[in-house]
Order: sequence, then C-alpha cells, then structure tokens
Amino acid sequence: MRRTVSRLFVLAAAVPLLLSLPTQGQTASWPATTEGDFTVKNFKFHSGETLPELRLHYTTLGKPARDAQDRVTNAVLILHGTGGTGHQFLTPIFAGELFGPGQLLDAARYFIILPDGIGHGKSSKPSDELHAHFPQYDYDDMVAAHHQLLSAGLGVNHLHLILGTSMGCMHSFVWGETYPDFMDALMPLACQPVQIAGRNRVWRKMVMDAIRNDPEWKGGEYSAQPQQALRTALDLLLIAGSAPLYMQKTLPTRDAADKYLDDYFKTRMTGLDANDLLYAVNASRNYDPSPNLEKITAPVMYINSADDFINPPELVMAATEIKRVKNARFVLIPISDETRGHGTHTKAVLWKQYLAELLDGK
Repeated sequence: MRRTVSRLFVLAAAVPLLLSLPTQGQTASWPATTEGDFTVKNFKFHSGETLPELRLHYTTLGKPARDAQDRVTNAVLILHGTGGTGHQFLTPIFAGELFGPGQLLDAARYFIILPDGIGHGKSSKPSDELHAHFPQYDYDDMVAAHHQLLSAGLGVNHLHLILGTSMGCMHSFVWGETYPDFMDALMPLACQPVQIAGRNRVWRKMVMDAIRNDPEWKGGEYSAQPQQALRTALDLLLIAGSAPLYMQKTLPTRDAADKYLDDYFKTRMTGLDANDLLYAVNASRNYDPSPNLEKITAPVMYINSADDFINPPELVMAATEIKRVKNARFVLIPISDETRGHGTHTKAVLWKQYLAELLDGK
C-alpha cells in the first residue's frame, strides 16, 4: 500500500455525472491529505469474473481514533457519484463547509475517507488496459471492494458515518443492507431506494446506446475516442444534472446559453473515455435495495432536492419507501435560487443542518 501526502487547493466544483456547475468566488484550503492505493488480490465480481489485482485509490484527511476495544470511532466514508472521484469533494462548496476547524466534519476530529470507486478516478477501470474485457462490475461489487479497502487496507473496522451523493447515495443503501452493523449513521443524498426504472433508466440507456451504436466504438477497442457518442452522452448528462431556475438566471440570453454549452464540451470532452463511461452508467443495472430496506438498522437522514431531474418529487418512492427503515427521516429541499438540481447534493450549505441533526443523535 503506497501513500503520499499533498495539500490540495481545489476551486472548481466537480459534480458527479460529469457535470460542472459555476462556483462561488471563494478560496479555501484544507488540512493536508493523504493519498494511496490498496490492491485487492483476485477480486471476484458478482458476474463470476475475477481480476487478479484490483487497485482501489483513496484520499484521506485526519487520523483514526480507537476505543478500548480497538474499534475505530471517528471514520467517515464519503462516496462520489457516477463519473466522479473522491477528489470532487475537496471544493469550497463541500469541504469548505464541512472539513474546517469547528465544522461538522472537522478533519482534526474525524478520519475522512474519500475513495475512488471501481471504474473511476485512479482505481482500476476499463481504460487502464482491458477496455471492453474489464469485468462487468455493479454496485454490489463497488461496495464490497470499498469494504475490503476499509477493513484490510486502512484498518477501519467501523464507520461513524457514511455520506453518499448520487451513485454514492445508492451505495449508502447497499452498505446499510449488506453491512448493517458497520456504521453508526447513513446520509444518502440524491437517489431513490428502488430499482432504476422509468425515465431514470431510459436516459441511462440512451447514454449507453449512444456509445455502443457509434461505429467508431468498435466494440470497445477503438483507437480514438468515438466523438459523436461522447457528445450525445454529455448532452444527456447535462440535461439530467441541470437546474432550470439556476440556468435561466445565470444564462439569461441565447448567447450566454450557447457559450456555456460550448465551454461545457471543451472542458468535459478532455480525458473522457467511452468504455469508462459506459461501464460506470451500466453499473446501476441491477441496483434495487427495496426488498431489503428493513435490514437497515443505522439511523438514516435521506435527502433529495425538488429540482432534481433524476429524482423528481412527483415520484413518491423516496417519501414512502423510507418509512420502511426503522430510524429514518426523509427531507425534500425546496427549489430556490441556491439549489442546483441534482448537483444540490454537493452544495453542503443547503443540507448541513440536517447532517448536524444526524450527528447530534450519535
């Protein structure tokens, strides 16, 4: 296991689903971060495939504390969304609101773990070498891998909190059902505790079909990125993650909107890989925590926002299904000038009061 220490000054808001939202003009610095890689040998996926070496990258802040029984008491696992990385949380709108001195997740008090999921960031992914021959991972695999990272790689045998955004929100429900005694509390943001169906499945399939049907994809063995496929995918991702009120106010003219879109493509096309994106979106294919919600025993503070295209409030599953969890509360953040659609999950100022309530109960 390799570790290097660096200080990060990240000013852009990196939002899961490969979305980029304009950020507040503020500067911030966080405590020194530690980065490393943990390798799981012969990791077996639910598909039956095996990877001889699965690399899991992580970033941490703070140090673990243990009680008399050697149980870690202050670890916080924060999980990113589709297309994201652990580094996306090192921004003013997230870390600047939570990780500083005296803040809710003060890195001087907590051991904060920001991992890259399978297929994301610096963890093992299709674009490394195997391309379309990379194992067909799913959310269960991603959670199982992070459990190994914590227990075998970082020596963390218990979590004080799991906070997950978007895909990480869904992972939070999987964590709560699969390892119900491993955490003290769960805070899922921006997802549904049911199978991905309806419009949510349709737009995801549109992204995957755009990649697979591009002649330049070549079954995943392309020599150059299939540009039309990626442009179509980015079109859909932008719509899925956008907030109508915010975009109308910040892009009030045709020319402003056109320039925003041009800049969006210039920024997001760079470094984007078709196989990585296809695998990341496809990983949600068999997610469905609804049959086992009663297995979750940790307190849950579950939050969605009313302007979320992916999880709109007219779908009542969030409010109804969470009632099956013994000690859970569902909060719907109303639309305002401050909400950012799906990306509201990363703007901590809008929901940190609920995090405070959850932590006060611990």
